[in-house]
Amino acid sequence: MTESRTHTLFSFGTLRDERVQTALFGGAVPTSPAALAGYTTRPLKITDPAVIAASGLDVHLILERRLGASVEGAVLHLTDQELAAADAYEVDDYTRRRVVLSSGATTWAYLDAKPLRPAERIVVVGDSIAYGRCDPRGGWAGHLAAAHIAGNEAERRLFNLAVPGSTLADVGEQTPALLAARRPDTLLVAAGINDSAVPAAGTTAQADADLPAGSGSSSASDSDSEETADFARLAGSLDTLAATALGHNARLVVAGPSWLDEDRTRDYEGLRFTRARALALRASLRAWCEANHIDFLDLWEPLRERTELLVDGLHPSAEGHRALYEHLDALGR
Repeated sequence: MTESRTHTLFSFGTLRDERVQTALFGGAVPTSPAALAGYTTRPLKITDPAVIAASGLDVHLILERRLGASVEGAVLHLTDQELAAADAYEVDDYTRRRVVLSSGATTWAYLDAKPLRPAERIVVVGDSIAYGRCDPRGGWAGHLAAAHIAGNEAERRLFNLAVPGSTLADVGEQTPALLAARRPDTLLVAAGINDSAVPAAGTTAQADADLPAGSGSSSASDSDSEETADFARLAGSLDTLAATALGHNARLVVAGPSWLDEDRTRDYEGLRFTRARALALRASLRAWCEANHIDFLDLWEPLRERTELLVDGLHPSAEGHRALYEHLDALGR
């Protein structure tokens, strides 16, 4: 029985070449003309000998965002095995993500592996850390905005719409109405730490260490069921944000939590934040991103054990925000 061609992949470069298809898939695959709005291309130097041998070229193309532009190409119809072969062919500069074609159909495409590098119009949503609390220069997002816009002041934009105190559910509810006027190509979500908090009054040490937000029992079985429910709530909010981003032809990027000093955050405005909960949040966000082919930027390490860079154990100082920005810049740009 012939394997079903259940995957569609937009190609704007060498994957359309019959020689490359023969080398990768054993023959030509079904294709149909297509276009990708909101993108242009730039050259990318290739150094992998196997890729050069297959394509006959040492310079390929890579997508970057450009409002009003369009890239002509083709949609390839692939089996599971052929899609895996295409993944193996692309060098590490590329990663496979969902995009929206000019026709309105969604499909796979290979984008820049550094998710902020090809961006033109970025919207940041999140909580007080994304907002830049405790830094008069606007926090890590302020540094990102300055560097991003400096690259092309006429075309590039960054809108920081973060709201202190927001949970992921809040961000999921608030974000859709904010995007149309700003025409983003990239949605950077930096929230979740508030989802991990529990009321400070009446929480036990074991609850702090073992249970997700909203749990009321310290038994192992209750912990497992509550953890499952808690992840489901986070995943539901992330699913909403992913659909929102795709609906605006934008790339979703999720930033993980930063390190915190729980000795200084035991009772913060009636809430309690612990490292164990923050680490569980980090793992949940990473797992969801990996399962859904979404970019995850891990912000845990820059502040790890550097309590002097935290104002209150939770919010970074101006220097802490600078450290977060430099790490994010290296990961994303």
